[in-house]
Amino acid sequence: MKMESENVSTGSASDTLYNAFLKRQPSPTEAELHQCLVHDGLTTPLCRKPSLRDEFGRAASETYEVSKLSFTLLKYLGIGYRWIGKLGALSLYACLLMPGFFQVGHSYLRDKRIRRSIVYGLKSRNLLDLYLPENLDSPKPVVAFITGGAWIIGYRAWGSLMGLQLVEKDVIVACIDYRNFPQGTISDMVEDVMQGISFICNNIGQFGGDPHRIYLAGQSAGAHIAACALIEQAMKEMRVGKGLKSSDGCDGNSVTLTWKASQIRGFFGISGGYNLQSLVDHFHRRGLYRSLFLSVMEGEESLSWFSPELRVKNLSVNAGASLPPIYLFHGTADYSIPCTASESFAEVLVPIGASVTKRFYEGKTHTDIFLQDPMRGGHDVLVADILSVVHAGDQEALAKDVLSVPRRRLVPEFLLQLARSVSPF
Repeated sequence: MKMESENVSTGSASDTLYNAFLKRQPSPTEAELHQCLVHDGLTTPLCRKPSLRDEFGRAASETYEVSKLSFTLLKYLGIGYRWIGKLGALSLYACLLMPGFFQVGHSYLRDKRIRRSIVYGLKSRNLLDLYLPENLDSPKPVVAFITGGAWIIGYRAWGSLMGLQLVEKDVIVACIDYRNFPQGTISDMVEDVMQGISFICNNIGQFGGDPHRIYLAGQSAGAHIAACALIEQAMKEMRVGKGLKSSDGCDGNSVTLTWKASQIRGFFGISGGYNLQSLVDHFHRRGLYRSLFLSVMEGEESLSWFSPELRVKNLSVNAGASLPPIYLFHGTADYSIPCTASESFAEVLVPIGASVTKRFYEGKTHTDIFLQDPMRGGHDVLVADILSVVHAGDQEALAKDVLSVPRRRLVPEFLLQLARSVSPF
């Protein structure tokens, strides 16, 4: 990153970054950001724990931004019976699961194991939450998690249900926020996620994480964005290795990689869609109108570029060596993103030599494996599948996972069944 030598503040660089985010002064320059923290020659923001004032200021700022962006979004949506119906169903769905949301929300705000709102970049949504185990006597495995939300309503707190489960199993979880539409388009989302991953790769050791055991996970739209980021980084690595020019004309030899796809120990794609060209009509029928979706994805001509499945098709044989092992999880009753999306992605990964494992959950919907099942308590099959990979080779940790006390129920069964029946997803 090129640094400017002028306009450097004489105050605390950390305060400069936080105050800029809270809109108390103009955004810091790259030089001011450079003062925050330099780690192994890489520029990353300093991540001090925000004060109560910071939290209130951030909440007020985000509320204002959400309100303003909601009106912008309405201009794109217009009057349509499908999305209005989906909005009504979403409201009812949230009400039925409210007992669980209240409990998870209380834990999110009060649990001392959660470090909220850590700044990882200069943009307004460049924040992440860290879930840190109480016992950090040895470096812990890390899962960097990208939440879903149809590229429009994603938020890092949506990952708290999974984060709270994994942190109990001695796994550090980093829930990375990113700009949603209309605050940003797909390239902004991928850029944010790539920067968040870079922050984790270069700084997680300061929080007790093992930089050699970092896993990347995403759910729904988050799985798509994470896959885009991972494949883009892998292709960038290959260009750098060969000294080739990138799509923006940069010489591969002059590009500095702040993280590598090969650093990631595994990718967990949960209910994701990886070929946008094959999904655009399906989304339109489901209420995510074509005009809106194409605005999010920067036009129809960009669909192939932001389709991991299609980009992988252009890779040479053995290019899969640049990718970590890939684990694709999907419910067979998923109507938001059909499970065939994971199946077809796996089919193009195998020929290039990538390691792919698929797990399909019979009769499970888009939200069953991520929301309803965890709120049901007991054994969470998705978390168990993730832990079987993260703790592979650690017999003590695997034994603890098997013998751990089942999680308590958060929502009565009849409410879960009603929520499932009205779910817009």
